[in-house]
Amino acid sequence: MSPTLKRRQFLQASLATAASIGVSKLHASAFGREEHVEAVVIGSGFGGAVASLRLGQAGIETIILERGRRWQITDAGDTFSTYQEPDGRSTWLSPSTIVFDQVPIDTYTGVLDVKVGNGIKAYRGAGVGGGSLVYNAVTYQPTQELFYKVFPRTINYKELDRVYYPRVRSILKPSPIPDEILQTDYYLSSRIFLEQANKAGLKARKLDIAVNWNIICQEIAGEKVPSAIAGQVYYGINSGAKNSLDRNYLSMAEASGHVEIRPLHVVTSIEEFDGNRFRITCNKINEQGTVLAQKSFVCHYLFLAAGSIGTTELLLRAKATGTLKRLNNQVGKLWGTNGDGVSAVITNGPTHPAQGGPAATVIEYFDNPIAPIVTEQLPFPIVPEGVITSLGQAIAKPEGYLTYNTSTQSVDLFWPSNSVNNQKNTQALLYTYQLLNQANGTTLAQPLDFSSTAHPLGGATIGAVCNTYGQVQGYSHLYVVDGSLIPGSTACTNPSLTIAALAERCMDRFLNRSHD
Repeated sequence: MSPTLKRRQFLQASLATAASIGVSKLHASAFGREEHVEAVVIGSGFGGAVASLRLGQAGIETIILERGRRWQITDAGDTFSTYQEPDGRSTWLSPSTIVFDQVPIDTYTGVLDVKVGNGIKAYRGAGVGGGSLVYNAVTYQPTQELFYKVFPRTINYKELDRVYYPRVRSILKPSPIPDEILQTDYYLSSRIFLEQANKAGLKARKLDIAVNWNIICQEIAGEKVPSAIAGQVYYGINSGAKNSLDRNYLSMAEASGHVEIRPLHVVTSIEEFDGNRFRITCNKINEQGTVLAQKSFVCHYLFLAAGSIGTTELLLRAKATGTLKRLNNQVGKLWGTNGDGVSAVITNGPTHPAQGGPAATVIEYFDNPIAPIVTEQLPFPIVPEGVITSLGQAIAKPEGYLTYNTSTQSVDLFWPSNSVNNQKNTQALLYTYQLLNQANGTTLAQPLDFSSTAHPLGGATIGAVCNTYGQVQGYSHLYVVDGSLIPGSTACTNPSLTIAALAERCMDRFLNRSHD
């Protein structure tokens, strides 16, 4: 008998036992508020989407609890707000937008959220699909050499390269920008970026992007609302060009018949319940954030995928309140920014800086004499003509941490922005731009900005809080499958592909080992 079949039979037997005492899957308790299910996944970003699909395919009844709403792309092309006319759809429960020119908006469960910390702002997505709704769709695999500057050798990079990275790519379907699209006026900045790198003797190439280039062609032809070509990335792409998780992993999970997504469910606590099970308490809210009801769920297996900030907050709250007593003192530690730093360069001609998204090109300077670095050209709506903006990424040491604040009942975030390692990464990026500027007659438009990150990582890391398969130490049925696992950096790459690949690896281990 295969280990997978053993696990399924064990799960079925567990349900039969529960049913014999009056509890069945998806069955409300006598109070009408508590539901029992085999597995709960908290969050629907890359880790949660992977976990949900694999659970559903294994026939394990699963509920996904997602704090945000579902965003359906329609032919009207008006699902998301735009940079030019932002409204509540842009921002998570805030009276004003939180990026670019901050303007008043209606309070709504919008797609982009921020955690303001000491020394850093951490941006994150909210909605069915998590960060995939607001990211640049960059699907980027680190090199083996740099991977092991971050991750322990207990993770087999060759296995990731052979099995798990390709598995994720087979579903997200990323590909580089076609030449005929790159040559349009919309992607002028991307072309200039490649040309400038070539003149400076730096390696530059196209990135693999999880978008449907046929839809972008339709945007260019006027058959779809201009969205990607107009640089509309961070509030969502209205044409449907972005292959966000709700359009692949999550839709496939729902199609299995064993996975149900519950949007607008904000989890407030997790606790041990009756041995090896867990109770999850959450607030069901409306689209203005008003609490409509408190609900609870009991499950055999709990997968945390609320992102670095969300997952760590749930664990720190459980530790502070004593609902998960066996959590160790490493929870909240080993947090980092992925080395994110924004640059802006003034050129000698037009650049169309607000057009041509998502990010399509990258300069890779792994042998930078100061520190390995990459920088990706990306559209930015608030910079003037003649400027090119880009996002640098390095190897950030996990020097940050989160602590639980009992007075606010939330986490506080701390980042040593001027640490020796962060200064080194700043100098490495600055050195890269000095080469570019000398070769092209360009200048930096502003100091490098490392004050925010779109890639918060860590807080429940591999080897500290979890084993290398995401199982939380001290809890055989509790797993972390998101960016919380990663100690501060994905080695000079955007994290989404590595988060998803590690989640695939975690789920293989969960489903294929015999129950113990």
